[in-house]
Amino acid sequence: MAEDQFPGWHGTTIIGVKKGGQVVIAGDGQVSLGQTVIKGTARKVRRLSPGGFDVVAGFAGSTADAFTLLERLEAKLEATPGQLARASVELAKDWRTDKYLQKLEAMLIVTDGTELLVITGAGDVLEPEHNVAAIGSGGNFALAAARGMFDSERSAEEVARESMAIAADICVYTNGRLTVEAIAADGSDPTRKPEH
Repeated sequence: MAEDQFPGWHGTTIIGVKKGGQVVIAGDGQVSLGQTVIKGTARKVRRLSPGGFDVVAGFAGSTADAFTLLERLEAKLEATPGQLARASVELAKDWRTDKYLQKLEAMLIVTDGTELLVITGAGDVLEPEHNVAAIGSGGNFALAAARGMFDSERSAEEVARESMAIAADICVYTNGRLTVEAIAADGSDPTRKPEH
């Protein structure tokens, strides 16, 4: 089928907000094929624990491609424990030069609680300005909303959730069913209650 005949997979919105000693990555659950919503509850934000270090990753684009990239990222992190930037650069290098990986259509936002990075198929590993990163079809809407709220009293999670709600109101390829993962600078989940 010719590319112009195929309606194409559209969008998602993923946002990462770094504020107050933690990073929150939130993503919506909608998967669309052309004008049709195929699924509304997809999980596009995941917590990885390679080598005993927690990393949170959100993806936009093809799900199968994103999972391939997440597996590669986990392998890179196992080879360089606790070095998210180095593992991300190694992944981006492979993604840019490997003929198989070059065909993958996805983008990632990753964090270990200290660093917040965007990884692209063009070989980019970007550390966003202003501690906010967003990708996907509604990414620019969420990014603008988060930047507008960032200096308020809101927490990282509140900024992420409210930004995603605004993006869902504007972008037809984004819904309000969120997956939200938070990670503190020490790699812990700040929402997890301590065990007694």
